[in-house]
Amino acid sequence: MPTVQFSSLISTLISIAQVRMGASRNSQAVAALAFGLGLCVAAGAAGADEPPLPAGFAAAARQSYAEAQAAYQRAPTEVTAAWQLARACFDQAEFATNKTERASLAEQGIAVCQRALAHATNSAPLHYYLGMNLGQLARTRTLGAFKLVSQMEREFIQAGELDRQFDHAGPDRNLGLLYRDAPAFGSIGNRSKAREHLARAVQLAPRYPENRLNLVESCLKWGESREAGRELAALEAIWPAARTNLTGAAWAASWADWEPRRQRLKDRIKLPPEAAERPSRQR
Repeated sequence: MPTVQFSSLISTLISIAQVRMGASRNSQAVAALAFGLGLCVAAGAAGADEPPLPAGFAAAARQSYAEAQAAYQRAPTEVTAAWQLARACFDQAEFATNKTERASLAEQGIAVCQRALAHATNSAPLHYYLGMNLGQLARTRTLGAFKLVSQMEREFIQAGELDRQFDHAGPDRNLGLLYRDAPAFGSIGNRSKAREHLARAVQLAPRYPENRLNLVESCLKWGESREAGRELAALEAIWPAARTNLTGAAWAASWADWEPRRQRLKDRIKLPPEAAERPSRQR
């Protein structure tokens, strides 16, 4: 089952920072929150007004969480059982109804990963889902979130060094989003690093829609309309096969996220004829 998209978590963190800035725009504490989260708080940040996922997805997440808990209880020393429970904690936390519930799930995922990493230090999935759950925990904190972004960065780097292909190039995808949306001053934001990791995610998993969607959206964010058009053409080229291959209930939440994002991009970008005929990164 694919994990709920990390981009939605980043968008939520941005939204949290926006709300707090609106409440006290000149507060030093608010500024520290924004930089501590390592995220851009510019008005109109992409994804801030995304609708919640349908209730059916919450039920599926609850079922997966219960199954992962049972599997872990049967084999608490197995690495696979540990990271699958950590993944389920992250996904279930997406549907938490309050900060206490979200923090509890995130802390469970963090604890499971840390416990397993004590004897399986070279597990890419454990480092990866440790980073993901740290992100969930950051959503429940204010100034306490300051150090969590750097910890997330470290875990994703470690996961990538161990297995760049994991979760359809997930380590590079998540690093690219972190570097893209963080401010360049006082935090980890870096456009060059963002471009490098987002492009590498496409190179490693070119047929995975999330990777190409992120790259097109990033090109638009950076004002690179021509490159965005070429990347959108490449996205259009892989879309039918992805629709055929990534099917079933496990992928329903992903498609519920991908389809409207794709449509928004198509509404904004008019593909030049040469791009439509020769997508630049169709591999």
